[in-house]
Amino acid sequence: MGTNLAAEPVERPRPGGFPYATWGGWAAVLGVIGALAAGVALAIPFSIIGNNGHGELDTFGNIGVQAMTELGFLLVPMAIAAQHGASTLALILARLGFRRFRPSALKWMGATVIAYLVFNAVYVAVFGEPHQEDIAEGFGPVPVQVLLIVILAPISEEICFRGMLYGGLRTKLPMLPAALIGGLVFGGLHALTGVSAVPPLIVFGFLLCLLYERTGSIVPGIVLHMLNNSVALLGQ
Repeated sequence: MGTNLAAEPVERPRPGGFPYATWGGWAAVLGVIGALAAGVALAIPFSIIGNNGHGELDTFGNIGVQAMTELGFLLVPMAIAAQHGASTLALILARLGFRRFRPSALKWMGATVIAYLVFNAVYVAVFGEPHQEDIAEGFGPVPVQVLLIVILAPISEEICFRGMLYGGLRTKLPMLPAALIGGLVFGGLHALTGVSAVPPLIVFGFLLCLLYERTGSIVPGIVLHMLNNSVALLGQ
């Protein structure tokens, strides 16, 4: 399997070719921790320079911290893929799930949307509307909000949580346990922005793992993640 990946890093996924990761579950979990740590470290200068003197960040600080967090989610997974045998950028991206996908991916995307909407409807009916902190205003102009929230966040998070984390977990675990762990980690890390939104985000992360499995590419998940964040941004 590793030989096929090295020889044909951009080929369509074939039966038995998934997962593409050449690292294990523990490396994937440590990778998430490393990505968070890298983001924090990279954000320190922006936290200092962008401090308004009242314990809060100004627009520059908020943008810098968010951008560095997303950069950590990009760089660490790429480094792990490179450490585990991916010798070119094309192969690094292929191991992290940047693959071509078949038209049948559209039906899986539709099924993912429907499943998520059904869960959300039930969740709201039982527990009420989930609330998340509105971080968009802290980023200033709308184009910057769109860049950070709608474009960069979905790309970096799908690479980290689906490409690296779920991909690594799937080398050792069956699909459902790996997807559940991936969803729990993804949703749990959003707890600081609103605890009531964590269960829907766990389910969202879980479903995106299944979507990655079924389509053989993280690109459909990136598209749905962008759609979800667009709706969230419009609602704020």
